[in-house]
Amino acid sequence: MFDQLREAGFQVEFHSHAEAILLGDFPEVERELEEVLLGATIPVEEIIAGGGGEAKGTQRLRRGLQAHGWATVTFTVEKLINKVPREAISHKMDHVKTYALTGGGQGTVAMEIEWNNKDPFYDRDLENFKRLHAEGTISVGVIITRGRLLHDRMPELVQRFFDVRQIQGFDDLLRWGYDPTGKQRAAIVKRVERARNPLTFREAFVSKFVSDKFGEATTHWRKLEERVHRGVGNPCPLVLIGLPDSIVTFGEPEAELKSIIAEAQQEAEPEE
Repeated sequence: MFDQLREAGFQVEFHSHAEAILLGDFPEVERELEEVLLGATIPVEEIIAGGGGEAKGTQRLRRGLQAHGWATVTFTVEKLINKVPREAISHKMDHVKTYALTGGGQGTVAMEIEWNNKDPFYDRDLENFKRLHAEGTISVGVIITRGRLLHDRMPELVQRFFDVRQIQGFDDLLRWGYDPTGKQRAAIVKRVERARNPLTFREAFVSKFVSDKFGEATTHWRKLEERVHRGVGNPCPLVLIGLPDSIVTFGEPEAELKSIIAEAQQEAEPEE
């Protein structure tokens, strides 16, 4: 299952019989996710202009899912004592779809996309899946996140952008929609001007940008894998999908870059 994604470099893992459940009851999920994910790209300029926030590419991915009927849903679980409401817990899920089952009835799959958030968001997602599965509300939970290779190669990808665009200083960055904070500028200058083992501007910026925006405490494959392997979210059936480094593209037409950068800046605020 998801053979086309694997061939394209995506990581795919199934837990708690999720593959058998999808094959038996939700075969459309494979077709829909492959159609959306195989067409997804994130121009490197969006990553820079967005300051590491959610790229327009991942937002296009979200819209692609919405076009297939995946909608944002807030589930509310209420506890009643003698028909009197005592407790209500809400779980907002970004992508939810209900399918008709071949044997009759309906079943629901829930999905979250964690492109670049703080890694505790995985705990929230997995615990929500667990609770909703226990209540019989969802059959499978899916998480899409940065794959291992995409995370590890982020410094190389940002460095390549700097080399191709011949970024030499802070003024050059403004053209691409990124203006470091005063604190970030000071840290970069310090690394460039230090007496021992000084860095070039490009080296200093790449190191600082990636560590700040795509560090180990953000949402990426290893952080997700750690939680799942120690049982967070268990026993909800899970599908984990890691985005490959090939999703980041270079060489976008110059005419399109202004709109790409402007849109990325507008959407650069962190997710709630």
